[in-house]
Amino acid sequence: LLKQRKPTILVECLVSDFQGRPESVQLLANSGLDVYAHNVETVERLQPFVRDPRANYQQSLKTLQLAKQAKPDLYTKTSIMLGLGETDQEVIQTMKDLRHVGVDVVTFGQYLRPTDKHLSVVEYVTPQKFDHFRQIGEQMGFKYVASGPMVRSSYKAGEFYLEHMIKTERTQNEPEPEPKPELQAKTEVLSGSHNHDDHDEEREQTLLLN
Repeated sequence: LLKQRKPTILVECLVSDFQGRPESVQLLANSGLDVYAHNVETVERLQPFVRDPRANYQQSLKTLQLAKQAKPDLYTKTSIMLGLGETDQEVIQTMKDLRHVGVDVVTFGQYLRPTDKHLSVVEYVTPQKFDHFRQIGEQMGFKYVASGPMVRSSYKAGEFYLEHMIKTERTQNEPEPEPKPELQAKTEVLSGSHNHDDHDEEREQTLLLN
């Protein structure tokens, strides 16, 4: 309905892994949205402590891969929280795994403890380390990496950049319009009888046709 009302609007959906059901992923991927977002949340080792028991790392990777396979020009996106006790090498390996399944966009943000019942913050990651991961991600080939202590999956500045990037890429990929045919001149011989004299006369007239 959104696309019917305004075809130029860009739609991003942040969704679950649908418990690994490929038909659900494929249905959403082909629904007309522009960005398919599903968060892996953390590195593989910490998944059981951070996420719902029904979710897992490999299932999330498979979800993102299925979305890309269902619609190759769809942008896939994920988010990772830092500060839960992950190592630098684990973060880098996670980025490698995400690129392997074709993820286009990744965001990194600082984990903050919502309540006393949630996991404690292990580390407040420095802005320098966030920037380090951004550089590595860009070198790996992600189309966009947003990385900083206050970055979240719905990072406003990132959304503006992503919107600009999508529109620019689609404009570049649009086929060039076919050149307009040159005007052609056609000569037709018109025959007719004229009342102003008694002679039949052939008249040659040049018609300019579009």
